[in-house]
Amino acid sequence: MPRFWRYTTVGAFATGVHYLLLVGCVEVLHWAAFEASGLGAVVGAQVAYAGNRWFTFTHRGAMAASWVRFQVTALLGAMLGMAIVGAGVRVGVHYLLAQVVATLTSLIMTFAINRFWTFR
Repeated sequence: MPRFWRYTTVGAFATGVHYLLLVGCVEVLHWAAFEASGLGAVVGAQVAYAGNRWFTFTHRGAMAASWVRFQVTALLGAMLGMAIVGAGVRVGVHYLLAQVVATLTSLIMTFAINRFWTFR
């Protein structure tokens, strides 16, 4: 369980980066929410990779291999998140509320994949 809390802490920081980009791109640059969600997810994933490699899983294996696996996992999470945000906005849910649902949904999925595949 301590590893999950570390994962959540790193994820909270990376999610902050994600949400800052999301809000900035939607409110300032007038992007579609699902596109901004995707950009935020990509940048947030790089922050999360670094934190999870060194803090959560203290992984000492090859960086290139774990980075590729992490990106695949992050892509799955981002695609799920973009779908949830897009669907939420289409049915009238505010994009930030839809993003919260997307974030919580992908948290469990990506933790399991990263724990048992990326940083094994």
